[in-house]
Amino acid sequence: MSHASAVTTEGTPPLRNRYDRSEWAGAFGDLGTLIPFVIGYITVMKLDPLGILFMFGILLIACGSYYKTPIPVQPMKAIGAAAITSQAVTPAMVYGAGLFTGLFWLIMALTNTISLVAKVTTKPIVRGIVLGLGFLFIRDGIRMMTTDWLVAVAALAVTFIMLGNKKIPAMFALLMIGVFVAFAKEPGLWTQLTAVEVGLRLPEFTLGQITWHDFVMGAVILGIPQIPLTLGNAVIAITAENNRLFPHRPTTEKKIAISQGIMNLFSPLAGGVPMCHGAGGMAGHVRFGAHTGGATVILGCLLLVAALFLSDSILFIFQMFPECVLGVILFFAGLELAVSARDVPREKNDFYVFLVTAGFALWNMGAGFLAGVLLDQLTKRNIVKL
Repeated sequence: MSHASAVTTEGTPPLRNRYDRSEWAGAFGDLGTLIPFVIGYITVMKLDPLGILFMFGILLIACGSYYKTPIPVQPMKAIGAAAITSQAVTPAMVYGAGLFTGLFWLIMALTNTISLVAKVTTKPIVRGIVLGLGFLFIRDGIRMMTTDWLVAVAALAVTFIMLGNKKIPAMFALLMIGVFVAFAKEPGLWTQLTAVEVGLRLPEFTLGQITWHDFVMGAVILGIPQIPLTLGNAVIAITAENNRLFPHRPTTEKKIAISQGIMNLFSPLAGGVPMCHGAGGMAGHVRFGAHTGGATVILGCLLLVAALFLSDSILFIFQMFPECVLGVILFFAGLELAVSARDVPREKNDFYVFLVTAGFALWNMGAGFLAGVLLDQLTKRNIVKL
């Protein structure tokens, strides 16, 4: 049974997007993953920031308008990490990986294969994946905070104190800290900001840059290794998190897979990178105030404006924001994910499955999923007795 099938919507009014200050604060809750990957694609891969931000903007607006919940649009992490760290990967291979990814998830959804996978994914497995992912975000957040511990500790303290503040969202305080630290460390930033040029520039059609060789190499080197992470994080976990947080606006694994398929078929057309609906992004949006898809619409509009009018200066704008403050954002997104795994069933067998899944997920999301499914099936058939 799909995780969404148990959710009832009877008697509940449809969720509408809001655009209040909580949604504005929540809109920035996923910057901890977005900014580092975008900077890497621009500086290392030499991708045009216009195409990247334009497609992120368009797809964030589309997803927020359709889902009406803070379903995120993030860079695919395994593909991004491999592309940025390997000198053999070309921009055309990144676009090819996006096309492969789009086709793969559409086929998984339209053949109903993803629904079969969902049937064997029990609650302890889902919660194990979520816990493992939460710990990974916490770890990466701490690593980013080590770039300036003094600022990070101050930002952590302010965030903890202000999380319950209804008048001033914690995210606004974090952003103010980030800007203050940036200008304190580099007083000349103001002069550089005043020199930023504003001018309209439209994205270019990049499909013609992709050859059959780029598509195959992008699929083999980048796309296929990404599949297990996407399955665990951006299909199973995001569906479970959405339906736990927003039971009156449920989704299904099939719908999420179709969404990711469509996104990744469109993204490479204008120079965008492979994208997914990572559960950590939703945790970040929600942790800092988002309750509707208005948060992602807001973020999408900001990125779209930046793409069209500030693309030549966006690298400078992104790089000026302190990495340690981005680490704090990522850290709290991880906490939100990890805490959401607290409702795992208390039966011993289920708890074993939960812990085994989480443990392997810390190493590899696909390995965590497979280990959890295997142990779950073995215990249910009494082949393994714990």
